[in-house]
Amino acid sequence: MLTIKHDAVLKKIQAKNLQLGMHLHELCGSWMDHPFWRSKFILTDPDEIKRILASGITEAWIDVDKGLDVSAETPAVSQVAVEQSATEVLMEAEVAQRMKSPGPVEMSDELRQAAMICAKARRAVISMFQEVRMGNAINADAVGELVEEISSSVMRNPGALISLARIKSADDYTYMHSVAVCALMVSLGRQLNLDEKTVREAGMAGLLHDLGKSVMPMAVLNKPGKLTDFEFDVIKRHPAEGHRLLVESNSVSAIVLDVCLHHHEKIDGSGYPDRLAGDAISLFAKMGAVCDVYDAITSNRPYKAGWDPAESIRKMTEWSKSHFDERVFQAFIKSIGIYPNGSLVKLSSGRLAVVIEQSEKSLLAPRVKVFFSTKSQTCIVPEMLDLSRPGSTEKIVGREDAAKWGITNLDALWASQSGVSN
Repeated sequence: MLTIKHDAVLKKIQAKNLQLGMHLHELCGSWMDHPFWRSKFILTDPDEIKRILASGITEAWIDVDKGLDVSAETPAVSQVAVEQSATEVLMEAEVAQRMKSPGPVEMSDELRQAAMICAKARRAVISMFQEVRMGNAINADAVGELVEEISSSVMRNPGALISLARIKSADDYTYMHSVAVCALMVSLGRQLNLDEKTVREAGMAGLLHDLGKSVMPMAVLNKPGKLTDFEFDVIKRHPAEGHRLLVESNSVSAIVLDVCLHHHEKIDGSGYPDRLAGDAISLFAKMGAVCDVYDAITSNRPYKAGWDPAESIRKMTEWSKSHFDERVFQAFIKSIGIYPNGSLVKLSSGRLAVVIEQSEKSLLAPRVKVFFSTKSQTCIVPEMLDLSRPGSTEKIVGREDAAKWGITNLDALWASQSGVSN
């Protein structure tokens, strides 16, 4: 759909000719190269121009109705007094193309792209939270671009970005948690056979579900120990605060608002803030609840280390009757596996392996990297196995605790994988 712009004059200029006071309308080039999480704003800091030049971007569109024009000595590359700029037409065509489900790619290939997206997304969410703390409105266009990149990665290979986003430091938890929940919501939405537009709305809801934490006291948010009852009451206000901020922005859908407000509701009515139960909770809030809990318990937090992914699924299964909608929870397990990527498992041979990638054939037979012998209690030469391959004699007999075997580099073992043997 075209975006009509009335009485606007857009000029494309060389990035080297950008000046303070110009209104940046769009940076030319891939979103992944952009040094900011937003694109439409007035340049007020010399560092902003330095960051654009350092990114390698050579051209930009400016809106001369909203900021300074180029000088007579510095002509624009092109000028358009139009309803829509040429760059916008191209960008919309690019987005429309990306909206088509991209073909699957190998895990090792997508890991590299996913790592770039995670790094970019981390900076974007930090910037977004900082701007909200300063009283600035949410830039829905920038959020949409970020959700698009995350969604495309999940569609190419669902396990790569989801697993990388789980590997986060305690200090990065609040920001990368938003990225992880976005990816999990996209994957879950696809498993539930939602249409692509709705899947992306679910992804945006995941990215913004914890926006209210941007206005929570940092001392409480990052406290390295158990919260007092008073502190927990403070944190419990974040859904309502996030909902308020999003309503004020007037730029997101009812789905996003609902997930932000109700992702801590539980099926038995014991959640917050409205103690909703059963069918009073929307499908999307039910999705948000599952995705939020999974990433929370598998991540390192200021006050505790994350649980193994397979152990987390086991725990969530125990809680499911009171916490989660059964249909949504079962779809979630199908989307990430009974033994999610990064899980430490024991094989029938007595060897230990880390789960690398899920198999389309069976939830019980993922691809794994074997690296440890429990018989000799020593590391062995790593070997990739596809447990779903016909004729495979190995099978998973259970999950294992890494600490029991003195294994401390499990995430590094998983993230360094480069393929699966035949």
